[in-house]
Amino acid sequence: MGSPLRQRSSNEIDPFSTPDIYYGAEALYKSNKHFRTRTYSIHQKPTSDGFFEPRKPQRRGSHDEISMLPRKFLVSVESTLAHLAAQEDTDGNWQITIEDTGPKVLSLGTAASNGFKTFDIRGTYMLSNLLQELHLAKEHGRNEIILDESRLNENPVNRLARLIKDSFWDGLTRVIDASAIEVAGKDPKDWTSDPRPRIYIPHGAPEQYAYYVKVAADRPELRLDVCLLPEKITPEAVRDMNDKPGLLAVAMEEVTDLTTGVKTLKGKPFVVPGGRFNELYGWDSYMESLGLIANDKVHLAKSMVENFCFCIKHYGKILNATRSYYLCRSQPPFLTDMAMRVYDEIHREPGAREFLRTAILAAIKEYHSVWMAEPRYDPVTGLSRYRPEGLGVPPETEASHFIHILEPYAKKHSMTFEEFVQAYNHGKVVEPELDDYFLHDRAVRESGHDTSYRLEKVCANLATIDLNSLLYKYEKDIAKAINKYFGDKLRIPEEFCVGDMVPNHIQTSSMWDRKSKRRKAAMDKYLWNEEKGMFFDYDTVKKEQCDYETCTTFWAMWCGVATPVQAARLVTVGIPKFEAYGGLLSGTEESRGAVGLERPNRQWDYPYGWAPQQMLAWTALDRYGYHDDVARLVYKWLFMMTKAFVDFNGVVVEKYDVTRKADPHRVDAEYGNQGLDFKGVAKEGFGWVNASFVYGLQFTNAHMQRALGTLTPWEQYARATETIPEI
Repeated sequence: MGSPLRQRSSNEIDPFSTPDIYYGAEALYKSNKHFRTRTYSIHQKPTSDGFFEPRKPQRRGSHDEISMLPRKFLVSVESTLAHLAAQEDTDGNWQITIEDTGPKVLSLGTAASNGFKTFDIRGTYMLSNLLQELHLAKEHGRNEIILDESRLNENPVNRLARLIKDSFWDGLTRVIDASAIEVAGKDPKDWTSDPRPRIYIPHGAPEQYAYYVKVAADRPELRLDVCLLPEKITPEAVRDMNDKPGLLAVAMEEVTDLTTGVKTLKGKPFVVPGGRFNELYGWDSYMESLGLIANDKVHLAKSMVENFCFCIKHYGKILNATRSYYLCRSQPPFLTDMAMRVYDEIHREPGAREFLRTAILAAIKEYHSVWMAEPRYDPVTGLSRYRPEGLGVPPETEASHFIHILEPYAKKHSMTFEEFVQAYNHGKVVEPELDDYFLHDRAVRESGHDTSYRLEKVCANLATIDLNSLLYKYEKDIAKAINKYFGDKLRIPEEFCVGDMVPNHIQTSSMWDRKSKRRKAAMDKYLWNEEKGMFFDYDTVKKEQCDYETCTTFWAMWCGVATPVQAARLVTVGIPKFEAYGGLLSGTEESRGAVGLERPNRQWDYPYGWAPQQMLAWTALDRYGYHDDVARLVYKWLFMMTKAFVDFNGVVVEKYDVTRKADPHRVDAEYGNQGLDFKGVAKEGFGWVNASFVYGLQFTNAHMQRALGTLTPWEQYARATETIPEI
């Protein structure tokens, strides 16, 4: 923001503009430098002949900058960047953090003095912001810039929220069409000898097949392999694709090429979890949609719903991700809540009702064909499980990932490791124990919680509290939509029929109300533990309730299946178990058990906290009126994020160790931590963590946001506000 003492002129750039505007081609013209010409004293010593003695100009003492204008700096990008890195980045990681041991001060020349007068930039936060701004300026081809001080000392809550809204979402947005296929079509998990861009087109989308065949013909240098999927996708077909892994087509729309006037196809955009991804992901997209809606980017959330509907229509499910090796595997289902949130924002727009109709029809198809069909449905309990189909070793990992599991079997059959993997994948050797191991491994990946000791070697047998909460929400949402928006009669067209449905079959809200009541009764019977005051998973094979304490127990409140009495018990018992310094833990330390060299930590266990667990718990507690708990938990998570953002060069990562105060982004569990690998400036953050920040801010007031901006820990904030009377 500009100075409150003056109105910004029309040709002056907003200091908080996006980098393409602030450092763009017009920036120099609009920068309003306010350079001052040096003035010199006219009082010079006269000579004996009456002339003034030539003297070196003396700078007037009155030249010290006194101005009502905001401070701006005249900065040479390359030289300042080199000086800053050499002096302050003492560990050489292209970042300036609290762990660097430089003097933490650097002088910049002010623009108003044409660089003559200098001002000190001090502290990790301002210097790391300077480093980031210089990298951005360099990327935009700038050799010299006028830099507003307000970009360096900006309130960190405002800065992070601004970056998420104006930059991070853009950095994570993708489309799949000719403009991106060269990059997106290449699979980093293509372990074959001839990796090349490849895209699989569903049997029911001939227009896309023709489009990509033309792209391949017009641009032979791409070596684009366009493959048509079989009409029926079986585990055997998916296994056989593993020698040719590729991207799966997603939704497109017909547009007119403005240069040729010819009609063509254009990909519908979606947001990916992190910068290295190019495919559409499952429940990540739902979590991201919460942030996108908060940031007035509903069009992206809407587009992702449309992509999900395309996946259900053509692939039978919302996939783990849109790569060929995920065709048998789904993810936690959030479609109905996502679609209805979007509809609430766009309900006055043309076509909004049809958008919602398509989403509800797709959800009904997914519900029946995926979650209420074997093998995922358990007819004894009436509950559902993560239990995907698939053959052999999960192809998205190198076979060597499972070397400790597979080597004993290779020796048993007197085969090399590679020979055994090939034989096992194609059923030439049969190992029931190994089949069982990979059944559970695939189920863990489908659950989204990969990996956790809660699910290891048992996941496919579990009727989990999280999945059944989501399906209860489906049942309630579908009933509500049919009753409220479709006159209590929803006609099912042929393309969305499943099982024994016939075209034009009518669905009513009462049918779905009955389903939700049956599921609630089953959840109360098998998942609720009255003595412990929490919901737990249920092992459908051992026919016993599990004892692992998981934060997903709060999903029962998120979906509304918990009674007020159950919710009260959950809050009383559950929050003390899961609450930590930086928010909610994924599970308790007691449930995780001891870890060590033989039993390493898992990333969805204690002591880690994940954005989805936070957001769903906040929503759950708010739904039942536990607003004080929401405020506290939101504050702790946002404080942890903001503190790491300030201390570690603007970092925003996939997950956090919520027990660590100094460096919560340091996660040493499997797979490391996405979002750390950047030089100079973070461009994307991480999708659902970005969303958690802007979504969480909606639960805070101005006082809380000011305290977060000054990095006031929750305990200190709570003590200070205890004395403030209620208004």
